[in-house]
Amino acid sequence: MKTVTMTIAAILLAAPVAEAQAGTPMAAMAMEPAAKTGSGIGIIKAIDARAGTVTIAHGLIPGVGWPAMTMTFKATPPVLKGLTPGKKVAFDVAVTATAAVVTKAKPM
Repeated sequence: MKTVTMTIAAILLAAPVAEAQAGTPMAAMAMEPAAKTGSGIGIIKAIDARAGTVTIAHGLIPGVGWPAMTMTFKATPPVLKGLTPGKKVAFDVAVTATAAVVTKAKPM
């Protein structure tokens, strides 16, 4: 009788946990927060089309809370097109916990 009681107790204790996990599968997944976006102005220091990166010495970017610095960003080939080292550029950036990506860039 003691074994039956223990088995029933274990089932009753496990049921709410299983129900919660089954009812909210997305809640258990790690989700990256939405990207912060901002705009900046800077000087192109380097472009690596093969790696899909652009290095920019930029001023403040308040939208993402960044001070002035030199940083290498990810960028797609269409964004890199027309950019050359040494030129001033206005750009938009999207920042997540794992990446900073130039989404738009326009030589000035």
